[in-house]
Amino acid sequence: MEDNIGGEDLDNIIKLNDEDGNEVEFEFLDLVELDGEEYVVLLPVTEEGDEEEGEVVILKVEDSDDDSDEESYVSIDDEEVLNKVFEIFKEKFKDDFDFVD
Repeated sequence: MEDNIGGEDLDNIIKLNDEDGNEVEFEFLDLVELDGEEYVVLLPVTEEGDEEEGEVVILKVEDSDDDSDEESYVSIDDEEVLNKVFEIFKEKFKDDFDFVD
């Protein structure tokens, strides 16, 4: 049996842990800068490896407190910030995705 997984497909997969400690895979779509802060736009990946049609996840990028190069992603409670980041993302990718309001 042959595995047909393209290398580039795996390069943009990010694994994060949800609030229950379960590992969840996301496809990295974009990095958006707003007011000096950076936000990642992620698409949840289903068990089958297919991209799920639906909502993207937007998280704020925060540098860790120690000297390591690791970044952490935190959820955003501010609906206004979420909407602004999503509008920037939609504008950048309007030719690549069909957005449904």
